[in-house]
Amino acid sequence: MVFRKPPDGGWGWVIVVVSFFTQFLCYGSPLAVGVLYLEWLDAFGEGKGKTAWVGSLANGIGLLASPVCSVCVSSFGARPVAIFSGFMVAGGLMMSSFAPNIYFLYISYGVVVGLGCGLLYTATVTITCHYFDKRRGLALGLISTGSSVGLFIYAALQRELIDLYGLDGCLLIVGALSLNILACGSLMRPLESSYSPPPEKTCVDKVPDQYFVYHEKEKTVEENISILEKGYVDEKCANNMPDYKQDSILNKNVLSSINVNEKDTYKKKVVEQTNFCKQLAKRKWQLYLNYWEETVVLFKNKVFAALFVAILLFDIGVFPPSLLMEDVARSANINEDDYRMPLISIIGIMTAVGKLTLGTLADFEWVNTLYLYVTTLLMTGVALFAIPFAKSYLTLAMLSGILGFLTGNWSIFPYVTTKTVGIEKLTHAYGILMFFAGLGNSLGPPIVGWFYDWTQEYDTAFYFSGFCVLLGGFLLLLAALPCWNACTNQSSKLPPNTYSYKVASSA
Repeated sequence: MVFRKPPDGGWGWVIVVVSFFTQFLCYGSPLAVGVLYLEWLDAFGEGKGKTAWVGSLANGIGLLASPVCSVCVSSFGARPVAIFSGFMVAGGLMMSSFAPNIYFLYISYGVVVGLGCGLLYTATVTITCHYFDKRRGLALGLISTGSSVGLFIYAALQRELIDLYGLDGCLLIVGALSLNILACGSLMRPLESSYSPPPEKTCVDKVPDQYFVYHEKEKTVEENISILEKGYVDEKCANNMPDYKQDSILNKNVLSSINVNEKDTYKKKVVEQTNFCKQLAKRKWQLYLNYWEETVVLFKNKVFAALFVAILLFDIGVFPPSLLMEDVARSANINEDDYRMPLISIIGIMTAVGKLTLGTLADFEWVNTLYLYVTTLLMTGVALFAIPFAKSYLTLAMLSGILGFLTGNWSIFPYVTTKTVGIEKLTHAYGILMFFAGLGNSLGPPIVGWFYDWTQEYDTAFYFSGFCVLLGGFLLLLAALPCWNACTNQSSKLPPNTYSYKVASSA
C-alpha cells in the first residue's frame, strides 16, 4: 500500500466534515449523560455513586482502551473501524432502553458505547492526520469541536425527548440518530495510491508460503558447509562405483526418493519453525523491554512526572460537573421555571469556545503553553471551590460557562506534551497520559457521588474536586519553575537520554 502526500485540502475537507459529525453523533449522548443520570436515579433507585459509574465508564473507557483502539485502526483502517463502531454506539444506546437494572447499563451504555466512542475518536483523528500536514492543527481543532457542539445540542435534545417519549423512547431515538455514523464512516476514503500495481510474482514467489519459513539465503554458514560436504562425499562415492551398481542404486533411489524427501522436508520445517518462533519471541521480548526502559526515562523527567499527576487529578476533579451539574441544581431547590438553558449545554458550548481560544493563544510566540495550561488548572480549581456557594440558576450558569471554557485546555495539552518530551517521544508519552486521563474520568463521578451518599450534600464533594485540581496545578508549576533548570545546569553530568523542559521556550 502506497500513501500519497497529504493534499491539505480537496477530499480532506470532506473528511473534516464527516469527522466533525461523527464526533458530534457519538459523543453527544455520553457527554450529556447528566440529563439521563437524573432519570436513572429515579428509575432504579440506586445511590448516586453507583449510578454515576454509567456515565464515567462511557467517557473513560475509550481513553483507557486507547492503545487497543490505535491497534485496531492501524490494522483495519479508519473506514471499517468507523462503520463497525457506529453499530456499537447505536446498538449500545438502543440496548440501554431495555435495561432492567443499573448493572445492565454498565455494559450496554458504559462499555459498549464507551468503547465505540474511543474507536471512533481514534479513527477520525487518524484519517484527518493522513489528509492534512500544514493545516493539521486547524483540521484537528475543527473536528474536536464536534463533541462540544454535540454536548450543547444533546443536552436539550435528550431532555425534550424524555418529556415527549420517556427515557426508553429517548434512548431508542438517540441510538437511531447514531446510525448516521455509518454514512459518515463510508466517506472516510483511505489516502492511498490506486495506480501503483504490485510487482508480478516470480516462479519462486508463487510457491505457497506454507512451505517456507526462512529463505535459502538465511541459512547459517555451518548449514551451508555441511550441505556442500555431504554433496561432495556422495558425488565422490558415486564416481568410484561400477556402472551396474550405479544403475541399481539409481533405481532404488527412484523408488524411495519420495518418502525420504518427505521425511527430510518435515524435519527441516520443524527445525526452521522452532527457530523462527524463538527469534520472534526474543524480538517481542526485546520490544517489551525497550518500551519499559523508555517509560522509565520519561518519568525521570520531573515535568512529565508532574504532568502525569496533574492530568490524573484534573480529570478526577473536573469531569463530575458535566455529569452532576443538573443534579446539583435540583439539590439546591432551584425552580425549573428559571432554567433558560440546560447547564450542561452551557458547559458544552463554552468548551468549544475555550478550545478555539486557548488553541489560538498557544500559537503566539510570546505565550508559554506550559504556564498557560497551569493557569487553566488553577482557575478551574478555584471555580470548583465556588460551586457550593452557588444557590441560584444565574450563578450556576456563570460557573458552568467558566468551567466549560477552562476545560477547553484539552486543545493545548498536546502542545505541552510535545514541549516536555519532544516530538520523538510524543506518541509514547501521550498514550500514557491519555490512559490515566481515562482513569480519572472513570473515577471522578463515582467519588463525588459517594461523597454525596455519605454527607447528603455536594459541598464536600466539590471541595475535594477543587483540591485535586489545585494540587495537580501547583505540582506542575513547581516542577517547571526556572530554579529547577538552574540547578540542572549546575550539575556536572546529565544521564543519557534525559529530557529537560526549558521554561523560557515558547510554544
